[in-house]
Amino acid sequence: MCLAVPGRVLEIGERDGTRMATVDFGGVQKEVCLEYLPDLRVGEYAIVHVGFALQRLDEESARKTLGLFAELGMLQEEFGDPWEQAARFGDEEGPFGEDDGEGRPAEAAATRKEVGQ
Repeated sequence: MCLAVPGRVLEIGERDGTRMATVDFGGVQKEVCLEYLPDLRVGEYAIVHVGFALQRLDEESARKTLGLFAELGMLQEEFGDPWEQAARFGDEEGPFGEDDGEGRPAEAAATRKEVGQ
């Protein structure tokens, strides 16, 4: 999943002639391009998507959104280690429940039998 996530600007600098910032997303820090928001300041919040700060956001809205994302596990999904997540899902049932042995959800296979497919 690729979300637009609010983050707080911690530091601003320049890299190869481009205005960049270190942004905190609820404990995860990433470098973000500020070319679309050149007047963004340290301490302000912005919505960031694929490494670009796109829109300034007030602190209360940013904190509420980050809290909701954290509660739903979306921050881990967005910023977590994909290898760790794949290993974890390998030991658990997939998001669609039990497998029918052919890589399809068992519940869907039972439904197909009921309707004669």
